[in-house]
Amino acid sequence: MKNIDVIATDLRFPEGPAFTSDGTLWCVEQEGESLFWLKPDGTQGRIHVGTGSRPNGLYIDDLDRLWFCDSGLHAIRCISYPGQEPEIVVDQVDGERLSWPNDLTFDTEGNMIFTCPGSPDKDEPGYICVCSAVGEVKKISESLFYPNGLAFLPNARTLVVAETHRKRIWTGRWDSTGLNWINPTVWAETGSDGFGPDGLTLGPDNLLYAAIYGGSCLQVYKPIGTLSDTIKLPGENPSNCAFDPTGRLGLVVTETQKGQLLRIME
Repeated sequence: MKNIDVIATDLRFPEGPAFTSDGTLWCVEQEGESLFWLKPDGTQGRIHVGTGSRPNGLYIDDLDRLWFCDSGLHAIRCISYPGQEPEIVVDQVDGERLSWPNDLTFDTEGNMIFTCPGSPDKDEPGYICVCSAVGEVKKISESLFYPNGLAFLPNARTLVVAETHRKRIWTGRWDSTGLNWINPTVWAETGSDGFGPDGLTLGPDNLLYAAIYGGSCLQVYKPIGTLSDTIKLPGENPSNCAFDPTGRLGLVVTETQKGQLLRIME
């Protein structure tokens, strides 16, 4: 039996939960132009990241740097230390500005992979990019309809990407040297409920957790792509999820319909 508690409210379209090494939970507020934080002692606050910004996916690295997609400014941005103004790291590919960057992750070699689905109102292919550790940017896929959340399976050599508008999840072998997504194939179909899979995270149990936006649930998948469990949620629009590495908060979910952060515990 899972217990679901609300740990933060009144958030303006939260997304991208992640943790810094001191146990602070962070997420973005797409419609609040801010990054929200919640410390272990219960104190909370926000960092405003600029007029016109629309922060989306968030990744926190081993140095506690906050990397986030900013679909409003069509860029990937980074905060390297507390109080720093977010810097633009990537804002172009092939000589054109990024098309609504959405989510991002890093491989074991320091290469950043991110999705650019384009406008959510258009049903046309978006693309996926990689930015190498030395700053070279290229597209690695241009065929998915609203590529969204992404993660690596336990071997760190299989890249998983959610395709929201077709309600399916893809996998392919990740070549961290040549920077190619090799032989991507459909790994799972998420069913008719909701708009489709949004954020993805790999759990400490080596299962993949997918937030089903519009479906009021998380779907849990085995590494071979078969459905293991469905976790029903009180809000209609979960956008992403992440595990607290300390175990204190369990599995955290951002829910946009009610503007909440949820905690799921056994």
